[in-house]
Amino acid sequence: MDSTVITKGEVVIKGVPVKYSATTGKQPVWDEKGKIIAGLYFTYYERLGVSNKAKRPLIISLNGGPGSASVWMHIAYTGPKILKIDDEGYPVQPYGVKDNVHSILDVADIVYINPVNTGYSRAVDTMDEAEKRKTFFGVNADIKYLASWINTFVTRQNRWESPKYLIGESYGAPRVSGLSLELQNAHWMYLNGVVLVSPTGLGIERGTAVDAANLLPYYAAAAWYHKKLPSDLQSKDLTDMLVEVEEYTVNELIPIMAKGGFLPEAEKQKAAARISRYSGLSEKVILEHDLRIPKGFFWKELLRNEGFNIGRLDSRYLGIDKMAAGDKPDYSAELTSWLHSFTPAINYYIKNHLKYNTDLKYNMFGPVHPWDNSNNTTGYDLRQAMAQNPYLHVLVQAGYYDGGTDYFNSKYNQWQMDTSGKLRDRMSWKGYRSGHMMYLRSEDLATSNEDIREFISKSTPKDGQPAEYKR
Repeated sequence: MDSTVITKGEVVIKGVPVKYSATTGKQPVWDEKGKIIAGLYFTYYERLGVSNKAKRPLIISLNGGPGSASVWMHIAYTGPKILKIDDEGYPVQPYGVKDNVHSILDVADIVYINPVNTGYSRAVDTMDEAEKRKTFFGVNADIKYLASWINTFVTRQNRWESPKYLIGESYGAPRVSGLSLELQNAHWMYLNGVVLVSPTGLGIERGTAVDAANLLPYYAAAAWYHKKLPSDLQSKDLTDMLVEVEEYTVNELIPIMAKGGFLPEAEKQKAAARISRYSGLSEKVILEHDLRIPKGFFWKELLRNEGFNIGRLDSRYLGIDKMAAGDKPDYSAELTSWLHSFTPAINYYIKNHLKYNTDLKYNMFGPVHPWDNSNNTTGYDLRQAMAQNPYLHVLVQAGYYDGGTDYFNSKYNQWQMDTSGKLRDRMSWKGYRSGHMMYLRSEDLATSNEDIREFISKSTPKDGQPAEYKR
């Protein structure tokens, strides 16, 4: 539960050799009585030769699920090694890893954390299942024990002086959003930045009308990619086309959806024609669904006539179902592809590069359900942390073709987090022409890492600059 292995490596980033140490192993989680209740598996990359760690940022990286290991961003996004895939993110053989010339290790040290039951992280054997669920498997329990673990890690590694950042992907976004306030209020650890990669809803309620309407921009992006839109829209660049769809969604479709079954028939027919224009689906099926197209049906329907379904988390991917009939795909085409390439790569990398040996199974996805989703206020917690800490900035990164945590709802999160607009200058949003894991596409790997570099630079105050509000 408390042992590590240290290796050294080197990667060339922007033409400059970066030497680093990699510490991997387990650090305990203690309960309030000082008893060890779990061991979390982590990997910590630290650039060598840095004389002043007080100015060296520390990135704390967490994935989501809930129940997902830290493998995704670890060996495909920000770390010094990435898995071998083609330029669009598809598996290739032989499996393995290669240098990540876009890693942010040149500007920041990074620790990748695996919550309980993910990776090699486990609770102690003496804890029964009911106690595990109460202690680890819920929105707020998860945040509480991870904050305590991070406090211990920062103390052990002597990084209290360093600017600190959280980055979370998918469910990792509400995880790090909640952690921003928990670290601040329970551990007095103040952050410089939080990066939300393909974030889920953050506990921000939408209501039935907004929830249904907000999917249209994503539908339009996926349909554009598969060339299912009318020629005038198809001839536009993706982001130019999406401006039109977003404006229609906010200004017209949400009020239309709000009328529900009392929408006049003429207006319903007109709306169906407009939704069909932007989604690539027929007016007939749109009317059959009362204008509200479920995501599962969209993934099945868009290319039904061609014999394919499209991916959930990245709608560029194609799948083949047993039958063309049905209202949702048989499987997630993109996730099976990712597991195909990530699983051999991480198992190989840990054993052969990081030199960590264990007979435990590396859980790409671990048993954490049922997950307690009650009292999820993480988006508002992040706003509160920003209000209390004038240094704190937020960056959102989203892929246009992600149907699991769609890009437009990530924008909506930001709009609703701070309705006063007083924090908007410390919030930024970036979109990419890929899906949930935008970094799997080589072009977006370069761009998204560069966006993090710029975010770190922007959120690092000048020497002596006070954390204060001025009238």
